[in-house]
Amino acid sequence: MFEDSLVESTGRLGSGRTKYTTFLSFLLQCTLIGVLVLIPLIYTEALPAKAMLTTLVAPPPPPPPPPPPTPQVQVVKKISTDIIDGALRTPTKIPDKIKKVVEEEAPPPVTSSNMGVIGGVGPAGSPGGVLGGVLASANSAAPRIEVKKLRVSAGVQASKLISQPKPLYPPIAKQARVQGTVVLAATISKQGTIDNLRVVSGHPMLTQSALQAVRQWKYQPTYLNGEPVEVETTINVNFSLTGG
Repeated sequence: MFEDSLVESTGRLGSGRTKYTTFLSFLLQCTLIGVLVLIPLIYTEALPAKAMLTTLVAPPPPPPPPPPPTPQVQVVKKISTDIIDGALRTPTKIPDKIKKVVEEEAPPPVTSSNMGVIGGVGPAGSPGGVLGGVLASANSAAPRIEVKKLRVSAGVQASKLISQPKPLYPPIAKQARVQGTVVLAATISKQGTIDNLRVVSGHPMLTQSALQAVRQWKYQPTYLNGEPVEVETTINVNFSLTGG
């Protein structure tokens, strides 16, 4: 019995406290929500002003597009001329002023004394008349071409030899049984002497003896248009054991 009464009393006491606690909790929550809603409305300076300005201020409008470029006008000047297709154009009106052309000096009259006949005899007795005199003066004034060097073959130049000392056969070449032809290139001066002598081909044992002999050779001068010229040629020097 005691337990039953205790349980009943506990149930009665619990139900009354529960209602009171629930009402008090609901009232406290409403008060807290109202305070949280009213604080931003009362204290507006707490809000970030920069964020509000950024949100509320509209961006500036874009700059207007540049004006289109003005097209360049090319002015074509028409030059008026009195000659069209090689013919004189007919004037459309009478000019106000007419230019007077005055010749400073009249050309000399054409007579038979200064006219000459082609292929005949002129007034001064020169054959061919004026044309013949012009051609003769042109031929006499023709420039002369100066030839510095003339290329001549070895056979042609060998016929102009005046003095030709024989080369000495080197003893070491004889002992080695070396023989053959030494080819030299040379420039023959206007006086016929040897200049700029050089070896083109040949055995080394024979070239020195050939150079020493050819430097003493003498040629007749070569003439071109009545004047002596230098000659570029080749010289062959033969070395043979059978010839001694």
